[in-house]
Amino acid sequence: MLNHITIMGRLTRDPELRYTQSQTPVTSFTLAVDRDFVGRDSGERQTDFIDVVAWRQTGEFVSKYFTKGSMAVVSGRLQIRDWTDRDGNKRRSAEVLAEDVYFGESKPRSDSVGMKKDNGVSTFSAYDDIDEDLPF
Repeated sequence: MLNHITIMGRLTRDPELRYTQSQTPVTSFTLAVDRDFVGRDSGERQTDFIDVVAWRQTGEFVSKYFTKGSMAVVSGRLQIRDWTDRDGNKRRSAEVLAEDVYFGESKPRSDSVGMKKDNGVSTFSAYDDIDEDLPF
């Protein structure tokens, strides 16, 4: 059997990092994922809001580098969870258990960026008029 899902969308809020009693990191967030087609009635593109859970290093990565509005690509498996609400009603939720999370777009650049060495360690710094230094 195969249970694999890949989705791409924007975070609807900042990721929420928590720790279990055994100090295992777990991050939850929601992605707004546009459908590939336009709705017949409204003529507008529909959006699904998909809950995602990322454990351990993947969860820490998401909480450190992603914020509300970030574009993310999530690869993992679909999980259906049964639970009981406060009123005793049985509920069912679908969520993606993230195995890998990638940046869905490059970071916006306000300046040209280049590499320089600082104490033997490569770091990025901004260059003005970078086009004049390029050989092509």
